[in-house]
Amino acid sequence: MGKESIAFIGTGVMGASIIKHLLKNGHEVTVYTRTQEKAEPLLALGATWASTPAEAFKNKGIAFTMVGYPSDVEEVYFGDNGLFQTAESGNIVIDMTTSEPTLAKKIFEHAQKLGVEALDAPVSGGDIGAQNGTLSIMVGGSQATFNKVLSVMKHFGENIVYQGEAGAGQHAKMCNQIVIASGMIGVCESLAYGLKAGLDLPTVLQSISSGAAGSWSLSNLAPRMIKEDFEPGFYIKHFVKDMKIALDESKKMGITLPGLALAYDMYEKLIEEGYGENGTQALLKAYQ
Repeated sequence: MGKESIAFIGTGVMGASIIKHLLKNGHEVTVYTRTQEKAEPLLALGATWASTPAEAFKNKGIAFTMVGYPSDVEEVYFGDNGLFQTAESGNIVIDMTTSEPTLAKKIFEHAQKLGVEALDAPVSGGDIGAQNGTLSIMVGGSQATFNKVLSVMKHFGENIVYQGEAGAGQHAKMCNQIVIASGMIGVCESLAYGLKAGLDLPTVLQSISSGAAGSWSLSNLAPRMIKEDFEPGFYIKHFVKDMKIALDESKKMGITLPGLALAYDMYEKLIEEGYGENGTQALLKAYQ
């Protein structure tokens, strides 16, 4: 695709960085977020403000959405001021929110009735991946649509994989979140053990980050834990939402995931203690 005019709904920690990549690569981007103040740095870079998702999408080719919860996705697409109010035949809508596979299918089916193409394309890589343009993107929907927008996604994604029909991107993201959930427990327990043993934790990381225990969380979040930097790359409150979706989906499929259930319970307690706005690395607080 050429330099498409793009609507982008949601300018949070990751969305803002993605928008910057789109602007840098010459796309006209109109943004909407609930609080205009949060979008001001993007407007200063050349983005245009719209007062509703519907207004943002008017006369645009593509709409990206990256909001908080499935209820937000529902409102952004189907609400009185939602994208489908101004969507036109030939448009493409791409939801990058981590959301419910069933909602992804609902969006896809409604879009088809309007002559609109829809993809579910949740991402992984956190604030660092968004800033560096190296996100992993898991895509569900029509492969022909995927092929159309791949060049645009490459502005902010590095590992972009077509997973299958509508909802498959969301299911793949659940696989991703399940790995992270149990893995974060392992990272925290490793640091707690090393600290109790009197080791220098940065030195420990030098050894184990590149060995068989290596992981993205160990390399990128463990150093933050050691510095007690719990600022969000990805909010605990959103991670709990993701884990709840995965648990619900696993129940529907008749499988039991005890590691995921344990992580969910631990993070739920952190939310009760007021850490919902912290990053997922704040799980370390459960061990302090």
